Amino acid sequence: MNLGVVIGKIISTKKDPKIIGNIIKVVELIDPDGKPTGEFEIAADTVGSKKGDYVITVSSSSARMTKLTENKPLDTAIVAIVDIITENGVVKYKNEV
Repeated sequence: MNLGVVIGKIISTKKDPKIIGNIIKVVELIDPDGKPTGEFEIAADTVGSKKGDYVITVSSSSARMTKLTENKPLDTAIVAIVDIITENGVVKYKNEV
């Protein structure tokens, strides 16, 4: 699993029929302090995340185990929106929705 922040959305008019209906997002990977790692992922969104949300992504066969991605040619999926990150009892991040 990876931690990231949603930075954008990809729109594609021509794609494999198996992924029609899947919303694809651009995720910048971050450390628990919210600092960018310099890596990015393209992920199918299974939870309705929006730009700026901290999210958890999964890759490989795990990405094809959700209800929305099962048996689809996808390698990465957003599976959770992060509410709070704590370290040693200290809140490092809190989603202010």
